Amino acid sequence: MKRFSISKKFGFLSLALALASPAAARADCGPEALGVSRVIEIDRAHGAAVGLQTYPRTLDLNDHEVVLTFDDGPADTTERVLSALAKECARATFFIIGQNAENMPGMVKRTAAEGHSIAHHSYSHPAKTLRLMSEAAAKADIDKGIAAVTKAAGGTAAPFFRFPGFADTPELVADLLARGYTVFGSDLWASDWSQMTPKAELDLVLSRLEKTGKGIVLFHDSQSITAQMLPDFLRELKKRGYKLVHIVPGDGPTPIAEAGPGWTSTTEPIIAKTLSKYTGGKDKAATQPQAPAPANGDHTH
Repeated sequence: MKRFSISKKFGFLSLALALASPAAARADCGPEALGVSRVIEIDRAHGAAVGLQTYPRTLDLNDHEVVLTFDDGPADTTERVLSALAKECARATFFIIGQNAENMPGMVKRTAAEGHSIAHHSYSHPAKTLRLMSEAAAKADIDKGIAAVTKAAGGTAAPFFRFPGFADTPELVADLLARGYTVFGSDLWASDWSQMTPKAELDLVLSRLEKTGKGIVLFHDSQSITAQMLPDFLRELKKRGYKLVHIVPGDGPTPIAEAGPGWTSTTEPIIAKTLSKYTGGKDKAATQPQAPAPANGDHTH
């Protein structure tokens, strides 16, 4: 199991305390701002794999609660995303690519300094995904990315990981969970990798959110349409009565909600189709079991 220094624990605790109060989160914003409704601590000792599009469990959110996550940064567009979040006193989690962190360490430091959680998204974001690499090579890419992002952030990053393209393997997930990392999928995404206008993206993600009623939302801060759309999205969350939840590392149990009967993975068919050009239609993980449940069964309900 991964060990954390006392200084890192106090660093995470200070951040959690600073964000725990909605009033504190909105200190520089008026009552019309979205702000942070509450903070959820993610157990740094017992990993879990969450996000209903990939795993049969997710965070136990109340109705109309939203967790914002961003992948693939930092990029030139990240500054605009951060500015939109700051204007609404909103907090998010950024799953950062190690190579990008090395290229733009100042943006990683700014993201952390503005109260966002810094998380991991591999070092190279390989086109063929980590799934199609050897287990040793995939682990090396993951660890190199963790080291690069942690260094760029100033020495402290959250033990959160998201697989590029959601293309995990049971072995890689089990390794991360054993080291205290929580693996994040998502509950809905904005499809901002597709060609569309910012207004079309806004309408699409809002329609999906209205359908699910809550959840972990995936955006990409590397996408210009998302950077353009985000101010309107945050205002719409406030207008429609949604509450923003921020996730940080903690020492208590992660609140988990298990999927209902009949759950199926949204991502696996997409991954199989995407990777078929590399595998000839044979996805090496397609017949393997689902990612393991949280290490401590008492954390679920």
